[in-house]
Parts: sequence; C-alpha cells; structure tokens
Amino acid sequence: MRGILLAHSNHVYSDPKQNAKMQPYPPLQTILAAAVLRENGIPVSLFDSALRNDPLEEFRTDVALQKPRMVVVCEDDFNFLSKMCLARNRELAFSMARIARHAGIFAVAHGSDASDHAVEYLNAGFGAVLIGEVEAALLEVASGTDFAEIPGLAYVRDNCVRFNPRAPVRQDLDSLPMPAWDLVDIETYRAAWKAAHGYFSLNMASSRGCPFRCNWCAKPIYGDRYHARSPQAVATEMRFLKETFAPDHIWFADDIFALSPRWATDFALAVEKRRAQMPFKMQSRCDLMTRNTVAALRRAGCEEVWMGAESGSQRILDAMNKGIRVSDVSAARENLRQHGIRACYFLQFGYPGECWAEIEETIAMVRQTRPDDIGVSVSYPLPGTRFHEIVSAQMGQKSNWKDSADLTMMFRGAYSTKFYRALADALHVEVRGGDKAAAWERVGQLRESAQLAEVA
Repeated sequence: MRGILLAHSNHVYSDPKQNAKMQPYPPLQTILAAAVLRENGIPVSLFDSALRNDPLEEFRTDVALQKPRMVVVCEDDFNFLSKMCLARNRELAFSMARIARHAGIFAVAHGSDASDHAVEYLNAGFGAVLIGEVEAALLEVASGTDFAEIPGLAYVRDNCVRFNPRAPVRQDLDSLPMPAWDLVDIETYRAAWKAAHGYFSLNMASSRGCPFRCNWCAKPIYGDRYHARSPQAVATEMRFLKETFAPDHIWFADDIFALSPRWATDFALAVEKRRAQMPFKMQSRCDLMTRNTVAALRRAGCEEVWMGAESGSQRILDAMNKGIRVSDVSAARENLRQHGIRACYFLQFGYPGECWAEIEETIAMVRQTRPDDIGVSVSYPLPGTRFHEIVSAQMGQKSNWKDSADLTMMFRGAYSTKFYRALADALHVEVRGGDKAAAWERVGQLRESAQLAEVA
C-alpha cells in the first residue's frame, strides 16, 4: 500500500534571523498528524525541510523515490513561524505542490496561512486545504471519504471552490497518540543545537488555543477555544523524551502554558512523581504569573517565561483589548525573579494611536523592570482579526512579511519601518548589552527626520 508523505515549509536557512538564531525544532504538529494516520493503519513518511540544504531538490527526489499516493504539506501549528504566515514559507509550500502535481500526486495543505488563503493554495496546485484543526479532517481525506462530507475542507468541485463547515475542535487531547518522533532525524537537530548553543532542546505542547481576545491576534486554527492535556499525560511525555532522546531542555510551544493554577500545581506533582524534570521555557500572560503558579512551575523545571507585555502604555493595552494592566508586568517580573526564573517580554510597536509618548512609556517599563530578554515586533495585520479590519483600507499590495526579521509597517503608523527597526535594535541593546548611545542616537535621528517631514 502506497503511503502518505507529510511535509512542511519551514526552512531555517531561508530565514536569515532564524539561521543566525539556530534554534530549530522538529515539526510537532506534522509528526502528530503522522501518528494519527499511522494509528489508523495508514503508512506515512516525513519530509522535514527545516535543516535541508536544498529542500526543493531533496523533496523532488523523495517524491520520485517514494511515489506516495498523497503529499500533505502540514505546517506546525505550534511553531510561531507558521503562525506568522511568512511569504518565504508560502513560496516553498507552493513549489512543493507543483512538484507533487508534476509527479501526478494529489497534494493537500494545512496551516494558518492555508486556512487564511485557501483559494490561493488551491490555485497553486493543492487539491484540498484543511482549514482549522488538522487530525480528524486529514484522516478522512486519507481514508477516501467524499470531500463533501469532510468538515473543515476547501476544495474545487464543478469548477467552484467549496468550503465545508468547520468541525468543532477536539476537547479530549489525551486521546491523541504520542507524536511520531521516530520519523524525525533527531541527531541532525541535536548537532545544530550543540554547535550553536552547547545544549539540545526539544519541543512539546500541553494545550491548544487561547481563550483571550487580543484584537491583533490571528487564530485561524482553534479560534478562541482552549483545551489542555492532563498534567499526567504531559509529564509522561516529558519522561519519554528525557529517556529516549536525552534533551537538555524543553520548549513548551503552547500559546498559553498553565492557564489554570490548579493545572500548574498538578503538573509539578506529576513531573516530580515521574522524575521527569528538565529545564524548560514556556509562554504565558503577565497576569497568570502569580506567586503560587510560579512556584509550581519552578518545581517542575521552568527556567524561562516569555510574556506578552506588548506596551508600557495602558491606553495602548486597552486599545489592543489585551486585558492586562501595566502593573501586571512588574508583578510578574518580580514573582519570576524571586523564584530564579528568567522573565522575557514580547513587545509590540506601531499599534494605531501609539505616538512617541507611548513609546517612551514602553522604554521606561523595560528600564524599570529589567527583563532578562525581549522580542520586539511591530503590529502585523493578519486576516480574521479586528485589527486587520481597522487598518485594511490602509494596506497596499504587501500583506505578509517575507521572513521573521521583516518588521515592515504595512499600514500608516506614526513612524517609518526604518524607525521601528532602529527602535527594536536599540531596545535589544538596552537589554542584552552593547553601544546604547549609538543605538539611541539612531532612533533620535529617525524620529527627528519624521518630525521634519511632517513640518515640510
């Protein structure tokens, strides 16, 4: 029986920022989808493009050798790079579709970008697009179910694009099998990490989705639903990875890790019981980092938390519908500091209504709370968000960033793309060290140029 070849379009070497960063992770959603197919008796293989030297040539070779009955470009829904809907990734996915089509093989796409732009993916050569959560719909497609009966499917029939109603998201995440880790070339990832950082990190996910409603956050896969695995199941998988692959570190790729304080406490107990502790980093919200939750996370092995601080201006946070207070940032930072956990912020500039005064408030927040690290972005309008609705009339032809370092302003902000890139550089120097005077002088020059242009 000819099998199904699963692939994805994240290629580290095509993204200069990620190439320099060199923190590659296996495609978790892709190998989880593979495990579901295999659990149902369907043979599978994996083409992992992340660390390939020439992904298209190697993909073409794999297709020719394996002659699969179907190719599935299944993006990793847990990887922030997939959620960014980058143009380079889309181009690689489209090229994979063309290669499959030239070989006479039916191709299917899944991911945030495909869910947002199903028609473009169908026009590029994919025979179907899986919109929303992937496993159940993919299994139906692979099993030969009539497309008209598969929830969450976009396809062409009678020269018309059809969109089937979406299925509800899965609630019982413990019913899913263990990801098909055996399909991954673990040693290639280990070598990349060891060479760049001296340690090896693997990825996990304990939940799906996010129930909060920040108006710039795109949620094409799970919407506003949130469901978590049991603490016991997560701890068991941690122990499995620890014993099988001996990573030095774990990245929990959840949008929100440990939403419930009770879950965090039970997780710490489950990890201790199974002796599964490993250093890990995760993402959460400032207002969830209470003393009890932070203490439980520390017991489980947490050493780093990334939080969406976004802005030091309460007015901007309220405009974003962020649902936090600026004071939550400093409280979370202090709770984490007391337990020896690194506190890191995601910051976002350029949101409508933000001017220099609000930017100064954010700079002051960083200087006062002294995070251990930061990630800086500008507001990025993606389809399906209230923010996109607000600024869509201002957008030009470019609607996606090319790569993860792009930071192009795609609507009319207070300042130019050059200014925001310089601001990001200056804040990184502020936190990580370097020539602060030169970095802030560049910001001042670009700000002055913007003011002179307004007067002119």
